[in-house]
Amino acid sequence: MRSLLVAAFLLGIPWTASASDGLSNAFAARAMLGPSVWARVVRIENTESLRDFCRSPYPREVYALVFELSGILWFYSDSNGTQSLSQRTGSQASDKADPGPLLLAIDRGFTRWSWVSDEAGPRKSSGVPPNACFIESVSALFRRVAAGGRADAPRLLSYYVNTPAGWRGHTVLVFRDKDGLSALDPEYSQRPIRLPSILGGEPKAWSEYLRGGPIAAARTLPIESATVHEAPDQWATMPRTPIPAG
Repeated sequence: MRSLLVAAFLLGIPWTASASDGLSNAFAARAMLGPSVWARVVRIENTESLRDFCRSPYPREVYALVFELSGILWFYSDSNGTQSLSQRTGSQASDKADPGPLLLAIDRGFTRWSWVSDEAGPRKSSGVPPNACFIESVSALFRRVAAGGRADAPRLLSYYVNTPAGWRGHTVLVFRDKDGLSALDPEYSQRPIRLPSILGGEPKAWSEYLRGGPIAAARTLPIESATVHEAPDQWATMPRTPIPAG
């Protein structure tokens, strides 16, 4: 989904890639988050993909990124975007030690997994990976702060729309500066979009303004700094709806 101008991503066109593409995309996503965020690439064998009746959106061999943000772990796959991996806040240590049960909650075919060593990553960056609007928005915040830009009370705004294929979502960065509240959608532009004060403090109103039409739901995730410690419970308990982009 691209805020303001483009809604074609709402069709949820699936991304199909080879295992090598998946590995490159997972490492590219890790590079976008930078060294201040705990993140590891994981290889998963998806046994459900072997079944004729399977409806798993994931290929037989999955390379994904598991990363920590705002007190919980997240799961990024180039197949369909980012979703929460942790099921409760404050469990990062145990979740990192054994993410197996959490992976099964994402897809019942995720029966075998292993961490991928850093040495297995590609020598050259593959650029921005598919369906990475959530991670792009985090990266945009870090770049803005590193360049000396003001970004008070930063948060991720994720909004969802109903489509024939189910909910589809998109994430942008929202922050305050001396002029008020702005949104930054790095997929569309590196220039922030001013959110009118008449919208108030309601995430759904922000989202409908950015999309230019009605949405089904919206949530925000506060980001305190490059290393964050707390997250609202709504993210750990929300429906596991990935956040694709485009």
